[in-house]
Order: sequence, then C-alpha cells, then structure tokens
Amino acid sequence: MNDTADFFGLSVPFLRHLGVKAEMAEGGRSRISLDLRPEMLNSFEVSHGGVIMTMLDVAMAVAARTSKDHVGGVMTVDMSVNFLRAAKGRIVAEGKLLRGGNSLHFCEGEAFDASGELVAKSLGTFKLRRAA
Repeated sequence: MNDTADFFGLSVPFLRHLGVKAEMAEGGRSRISLDLRPEMLNSFEVSHGGVIMTMLDVAMAVAARTSKDHVGGVMTVDMSVNFLRAAKGRIVAEGKLLRGGNSLHFCEGEAFDASGELVAKSLGTFKLRRAA
C-alpha cells in the first residue's frame, strides 16, 4: 500500500488533498504518514493539532477495518487525543485494534514526528457500517 490516500481501494479526496500516504494495513494494525507543509502549521510553526487528530482518526479507522476486511467501512463514534509534544517534519500515525465486536471496534493510535518521538496518543470507538 503506497498510493496516496488509497485505503482499501477507496479514493478519499480529503486525504489526497493533505497528501496522506498509506503504508501498511493488516491484521488490526495500520501505519500512515504525511510530510507536513507550511499550510499545515500553526502560529508556533509546528503541526496544527487538527492534522494530528486527522492522522490518528484515519490510522485507527483503517486498523478497525482490517480486522474483518469489512466492506461497509467504519464510522468514528468517539475519539480522544492527548498531545504530548509539538510535531515537525514527517508525521507517522499507527493504529491498533484493541477489541472488535459485531458492531463496535475499540482502537488506539499513536503519532510520531520526524525524530521518532511520540507526539500524541488516542483512543477511538468505531462503528461498522452496514454494506449497501
């Protein structure tokens, strides 16, 4: 999986706009990355928190979806994020399925900056969407 914003064969315009790259998604785990650009920074010249939250949300959703190769997709029900430090350069977000049920999946996510330092942690709940 190396295509820009190609997750499970889906085109996601928002992720393509950001330049998010899908790196790995299998067995309840995922990894995505993004090279920060100037328009993604805040007034302190570090990553805007919304960029980090988007990365964590997507990484967790991808991890949730891989557990059963769910064709209907998943929707975020709840998400919490703790920011630990400022992020610069390349951001890597990893998602991990903690527990999957018939309709809800519980995940955790971690985001790392270019130096490999942990910059944020998250927990999320995702609802499996019924296939159309």
